Amino acid sequence: MNKKYFTNNLQNKVMCLFLLSTLIPLWLVGRFSVKTAEELIANMVTSQLENVIDDKVAILERWLMERKADLLVVAGSSILQSMDSDLIKTYLELVGKNYQTYKELLVISSDETIIFNNASETTNRLWKDIYNKPFKKSLYLSNIKLHPEENESIFMISAPILDNNEQMKGAIHATVGTSTILNIILDVSLGKTGECYLVNKNGTFLAHKEPHRILKENIAQSGSFKKIFTKKELGAVYLDYRGIKVLGSSRKIENTDWYLVVEQDRDEAFQCADILKRYVYVMIALTIIIAVFIAWLISYYIVNPIRTLSQSANILAGGEFDKAILKTNRQDEIGFLYQAFSNMASQLKQRQHSLLNEVDLKDAALKETGNILEKTRMVAIRSEKFATIGRMSAGVTHEIRTPLTSIKLFLESLQTEIEISPEYEEDFKIAMEQIQRIESTINRFLDFAKPQELKCSKIDIRQIVESALFVIRPMANKQECIVNVKCEKNLPLIKGDKKLLGDAIINLLINSLEAMDSNGKLDIQVKNEQCEINTKVIQCIRIDISDNGPGIPENQLLNVFEPFFTTKSSGTGLGLSLAYNTIQRHGGIIQVKSESTRGTLFSVFLSTNHQFEEFYGKNTNY
Repeated sequence: MNKKYFTNNLQNKVMCLFLLSTLIPLWLVGRFSVKTAEELIANMVTSQLENVIDDKVAILERWLMERKADLLVVAGSSILQSMDSDLIKTYLELVGKNYQTYKELLVISSDETIIFNNASETTNRLWKDIYNKPFKKSLYLSNIKLHPEENESIFMISAPILDNNEQMKGAIHATVGTSTILNIILDVSLGKTGECYLVNKNGTFLAHKEPHRILKENIAQSGSFKKIFTKKELGAVYLDYRGIKVLGSSRKIENTDWYLVVEQDRDEAFQCADILKRYVYVMIALTIIIAVFIAWLISYYIVNPIRTLSQSANILAGGEFDKAILKTNRQDEIGFLYQAFSNMASQLKQRQHSLLNEVDLKDAALKETGNILEKTRMVAIRSEKFATIGRMSAGVTHEIRTPLTSIKLFLESLQTEIEISPEYEEDFKIAMEQIQRIESTINRFLDFAKPQELKCSKIDIRQIVESALFVIRPMANKQECIVNVKCEKNLPLIKGDKKLLGDAIINLLINSLEAMDSNGKLDIQVKNEQCEINTKVIQCIRIDISDNGPGIPENQLLNVFEPFFTTKSSGTGLGLSLAYNTIQRHGGIIQVKSESTRGTLFSVFLSTNHQFEEFYGKNTNY
């Protein structure tokens, strides 16, 4: 009975399943992570050791070759071939002073007569067996020995002295000190426990950071010695001569029976892996505790599905269909009940959505109709403004054209009848140009509501800007404004109506000057760049006109190009509208940016494509 109750108890099943599904993957991942980390660290440390020992061996072999080459050069000199003791003494003292590596030198003739010897008695005793060996016609390198007085590892190099006929005349023996090179070789940057040492084929220390081990201890019984003569897998750990687990690498020094060994303690190398292992074990322990608690909690509250169903019914009654839908994979009675309840909630939700969709469609249709009506109203307002401009322009023409024509004729006759002094000649010219500009503006003003065809030609935008600056220069001087102009060289020509574009630029410049008080600053910049017009990226001429006036309020920026919109007491509100109309008819765009107290920037973009009507369409009227 108890067994059957335990196996059929849903709470116990949930707890066991949760614990197994949580702890087994966690244990496998943790074990895999620790093992992978150890392998990676072992491979990385071994690779580092390999690199270090390769460098050290290369340095030591190169140093030995240099010593051999030096001694061969000395032995082949004509001074040593002469066997003159005085010459040899002077020469070898100079060699010892220059090289400073050869501590003591001995020259023996073929009849065993000592020609030169600056070695101490201790050294002579150390190399006595070598001195007594028969002469050879090849270089000889001895084993390393420990100098008892200087506590330094030394070895001897012997080179034959041959005459021009390759006959043996003697030999030179040089005692070489190793302190300098071994200090370089034994110095390794491998943490606190990394070390490098030199042994012979028997495992006896020839060089070590602890001098008392040299030629007195060996590693013959350690894993370090076996590592020298056996191939082990990468990252293998072994016991060194101290009985400590290490990672290491070894190399044989070419043409010698010396072996260089580099090692690092395993504990230091695997410190990160050991920390990771401890963290993994702690996390597994914490996870077990948390998993048991969560499993008990879930299994305990698994008996509350009826309460959840009751709450969902209340939610459904409140119209929150998404929250009321229940999902379950259970196949018992509660699962069937959940499924039936969810089906009911889904059907109610679909009916509700169907009603909402119908309402949304009607709302969208109403909004679309409202947008169309609003656009139509705006078009009607604008058309009314244009019609007003047309009617007003007819009256203005009759009131202004006759006196303006009289003034023009008077000035022209005045120019032919009297001589104008040079100081007023420029002012007279500007006055005539302004009268012509007014006359042209009146004609253009009448055409605003019904634009005429553009009189297009190829235009140099630099000339347009310079002409506009010439016109507004007196106004700028009167306000004592600074005018800065930056215009790129070699700008491409554009196609357009020179007069209309010039008037547009003048209107923009006048608008900027009128926005500033005295001592203002007006910047004009013209350059060639890429811009986006009608969703197409093309090459354009960009004209930036900026001032340091008070700026345009943000709520007025959208209306600055509207006809008759102005904030000036004496303005008509047509200057920017005319400029906007002209730029748009040329297939270009005009933008405005303004910040309070920091001024306003107008940017004009005109396509360098001469066939702009084909690019933007033939209907270029405003």
